[in-house]
Amino acid sequence: MPVTLRSLEVAVPDTVLHQDQVREVFASQPGMSRLATRLVGAAFDSSGIERRHSAVTEMDLSADADGSNTPQFFDAATRQILNPTTGARNEIYVQEASRLYVDAAAAALASADGIDKTDVTHVITVSCTGFFSPGPDYLIVRGLDLDPAVQRCHLGFMGCYAAFPAMRQAKTICDANPDAVVLVVSVELCSIHVRVSDDPDTILGSSLFGDGAAAAVITGRDHDGGRALQLDHFETVLTPVGEEAMAWNIGDNGFEMVLGTYVPKIIDAHIVDALAPLLAHDASLTDRQYRDIEHWAIHPGGRSILDKVEAKLELDPAQLEPSRDVLQHYGNMSSATVMFVLKTILDDPDSKAGERVCSMAFGPGLTVETGLFTTVGRNS
Repeated sequence: MPVTLRSLEVAVPDTVLHQDQVREVFASQPGMSRLATRLVGAAFDSSGIERRHSAVTEMDLSADADGSNTPQFFDAATRQILNPTTGARNEIYVQEASRLYVDAAAAALASADGIDKTDVTHVITVSCTGFFSPGPDYLIVRGLDLDPAVQRCHLGFMGCYAAFPAMRQAKTICDANPDAVVLVVSVELCSIHVRVSDDPDTILGSSLFGDGAAAAVITGRDHDGGRALQLDHFETVLTPVGEEAMAWNIGDNGFEMVLGTYVPKIIDAHIVDALAPLLAHDASLTDRQYRDIEHWAIHPGGRSILDKVEAKLELDPAQLEPSRDVLQHYGNMSSATVMFVLKTILDDPDSKAGERVCSMAFGPGLTVETGLFTTVGRNS
């Protein structure tokens, strides 16, 4: 029996970051060099992002200064971005991620027709932006009143591609036991690690990353006819270069992103080789042009990455619209982002059953994770 993704729901924190406002705040920080100020303008203006969401309520730039509390992340009175410890940042993660994990999982279960909380056999959680234990997998079981015997797994600190190993593990579970029902939930609060620096990698990260959550219900049970994604194949490829180009380290004042400006060039050089093992699973795809595959769910790590993918694979601009739309309205939410793109395709009222979806994400290593899906059922 084919394994299908039956429902996919997303959630974001309430605080909205408008890109032009955040750019002005960063550019006006004390101690920034003239070169760094110019880099801020260039990075923010070329990002392809209009707004993002943040779990840091202090970053609500539309709010008036509140003198009743001592600010930790942003002083609204002075418009200065502060530099809290890693512990202080992780406290925000514990508070805000916990809510998003449970809310997103509950929404995914509620929209999975024919599946009840008593059916859930496994919970897989994903994140690279915070830690706590008992962890989010435990909170979902308790918060949704799932069977305490539900098997749980947490994938931590893998970066932007981690939704793929999570879905692949869910497929492996369901292939072995078609009656299994797996909840896959990703929550990333990238904005809690924001900092001010003259470093180009840090400036680039500050212009891209936002917060979000995504949850999916995956099972091998008989499909009821509603819209779903059949999970066909997954592959992992390590590019021969680029290990130093993308990394995620723990520092004394938050997690520190290494995001080299030449990552798009590495992807441009190696994307065809990275796709080959995935498409080799299906003989009907080996002789097709890339643009003949109906849907492309590309992790929008940045606008330049999407530009490189579109040009290298000679895709129609419309095929990258789901990725560009997610980037525009949410930014890069690390592992949750590609799930937002898949949801856009899943919910597309013009999409028909039997269409193929090729998806990929990039992360530390440089690692390229790919997935092949087929749309099934109908949109109600």
